Amino acid sequence: MKVAGFTIARNLVQADYPLKEALLSVLPLCDEMVIAVGNSVDGTKEYIESMNEPKIRLFDTVWDDNKRIGGAVLADETNKALSEVPKDADWLVYIQADECLHEKYLPTVKAAMEKYLHDDEVDALLFDYLHFYGNYSMVGDSRRWYRNEIRIIKNNRNIVSWKDAQGFRTRDARKLKVAKVDACIYHYGWVKHPKFQQQKQAQFHRLWHGDEYMNSKVLIANEFDYSNIDSLKHFKETHPAVMQNRIDSMDWQFEIDPTRKNFGMKARLLHWIEKTVGWRVGEYKNYKLIR
Repeated sequence: MKVAGFTIARNLVQADYPLKEALLSVLPLCDEMVIAVGNSVDGTKEYIESMNEPKIRLFDTVWDDNKRIGGAVLADETNKALSEVPKDADWLVYIQADECLHEKYLPTVKAAMEKYLHDDEVDALLFDYLHFYGNYSMVGDSRRWYRNEIRIIKNNRNIVSWKDAQGFRTRDARKLKVAKVDACIYHYGWVKHPKFQQQKQAQFHRLWHGDEYMNSKVLIANEFDYSNIDSLKHFKETHPAVMQNRIDSMDWQFEIDPTRKNFGMKARLLHWIEKTVGWRVGEYKNYKLIR
């Protein structure tokens, strides 16, 4: 069984993305990792090259910054990376620059790839998600956070990155048939110094919005305000080992009472239903669960 990884990178240093940690967390699964490096101004390519990882292969791309609607440029760039993976790879591991796979899940994920390797009904593997917010001990537990997403796909040239590159579909827009893996992706996109979080927000929203929105909604603060959140809960387990240095060097404060909920009436009811019976009313699922 041959496994390749792929992802994209552009201007990740200035917004303090944990890309190195993300890559290191999945490299044990991969024979090769392909990274499409976009035109950057902050030394992103040099940052990746400094890892000196023989499994990593970089190639340069130029982003079309006019494709702001729906973050379409992210899918375009992801598909460029997807097109460069080895043709003889069986499985393809996708990781975003602010995600990590805990090392405790590596045997489980490898076993799932072996189990479904020759199952033609399975297009991809589906993961649970933990979304950390504000610091490394709080996770979001409201409807605003997606609970599952595809992160490993079969090497099928009919599978492409979908919309804003959060998930995948076929070229004719059909949902992929997935098997659920008993493993979790740790998402750290909302954990960094408020200054860097604000820079990340600026980068992110430029992929969706024009100058008027940016100037009135995003570029009005020097630091991100973490207090505007609806619901959090404590995280009391371990983090991926690759994240420990970042955790130890955390240099900002964020404290909040997780019993405090910031919901309207409808959201409060939907939250109660989900926490009581496990059903997320109207949940969007960009996949078909078959295993």
